[in-house]
Amino acid sequence: SANNSFRKYDSGFLFSNTGHCAFPTDDDLENIVLTYCNNKFVNIMTKVLNPTMHFHVGYFKLLPFPSKLENYSEQVNRISKELISLSKMDWNTYETSWDFSESPIIRTQQPNLEQAFNTWQQQNADAVAEMKRLEEENNKLFIDAYGLQDELTPDVPDKQITLTRADREKDSQRLVSYALGCMMGRYSLDEPGLIYAHAGNQDFDASRYQTFPADADGIIPLTEMHWFEDDATHRIQEFLTAVWGKDTLEANMLWLAESLDKKANETAEDTIRRYLASKFYKDHMQTYKKRPIYWLFSSGKQGAFQALVYLHRYNESTLARMRTEYVMPLISKMAAYANSLETAKESSDSAAEIKRIEKKLQDLHKQQAELSSFEEKLRHYADQRISLDLDDGVKVNYGKFGDLLAEVKAVTGEK
Repeated sequence: SANNSFRKYDSGFLFSNTGHCAFPTDDDLENIVLTYCNNKFVNIMTKVLNPTMHFHVGYFKLLPFPSKLENYSEQVNRISKELISLSKMDWNTYETSWDFSESPIIRTQQPNLEQAFNTWQQQNADAVAEMKRLEEENNKLFIDAYGLQDELTPDVPDKQITLTRADREKDSQRLVSYALGCMMGRYSLDEPGLIYAHAGNQDFDASRYQTFPADADGIIPLTEMHWFEDDATHRIQEFLTAVWGKDTLEANMLWLAESLDKKANETAEDTIRRYLASKFYKDHMQTYKKRPIYWLFSSGKQGAFQALVYLHRYNESTLARMRTEYVMPLISKMAAYANSLETAKESSDSAAEIKRIEKKLQDLHKQQAELSSFEEKLRHYADQRISLDLDDGVKVNYGKFGDLLAEVKAVTGEK
């Protein structure tokens, strides 16, 4: 809302009465119009012509175009192409872009995670500096064309350069998201771009994931304890090993954990496990604007059981598989753990130790009760063999599972 700005739309985009479009007759004219609209003089003129939020076509037609620009058309054309290229490259580093190919940190091909991030950070800084230089060159050309050298300077404030700045915490969260995408089969370390986004797990080709195998069923447990060998935390370790090798795993785990707000009393694995169990889904919901592609099945507040399911690999047997391969075994594992804690309590002579075990048992019993209730609901929905129609969108499909899923109200708008 601070400044008017203009962008290039590729074929296939729609526009509305609050986001107008102009249709130049050829590419060169398009590039000239785009750089013209985004220069400093036009930004000032838009405020003069109409200082409100909506800059309509009538005002656009009133903008004065400099006759001297013909002398600079080649330069303006070049600047436009370079600026579009920089912007496009930046946008495609986000997995919400349909031209996203791989994690930009991994693409640096550095020997470990820390060096990869540092290289990515430098690439960002270089791109920002180059865009600033091009914007200022563009401003200077138009200032000269208008003869306003005594009135305006070509300077562009850093905050107006909207390219990505490297951010250790956010970029680490994005790396975890990409790793989960590779686990789900959405992405692969062997091929760029989107690999699997069909429906019902049909035609899923496991051979396209050689370097880092995709999960067999598209169900990834996120639990606060290491109950399952294929849980997300364990697979993150496998992912880091697949990308940077076994020798750097410990250092990479530590760097990643420190990026995700590691606490003093935690191991790197503890931190990553805590992030996945308690924070990842909030970040995922924010990234996908409350239309998640990985769905969190959750037993409830006690966190007894949580698992992500990739909506494109969900099919009518997914819930039955979740129940028989994860929830039922977890009920047995929790019972065995409770027995071992009771035994430890009976054999302990330390009052402090007994108190600590009692607290653990109290929490565990709450989780057991929650898990038992969840198992009953899960069986009920599994028996229905619910199918998804992707054409209905996330909002409608997400609401088919009652309260088995987390954040139902945020996604569907209803409880």
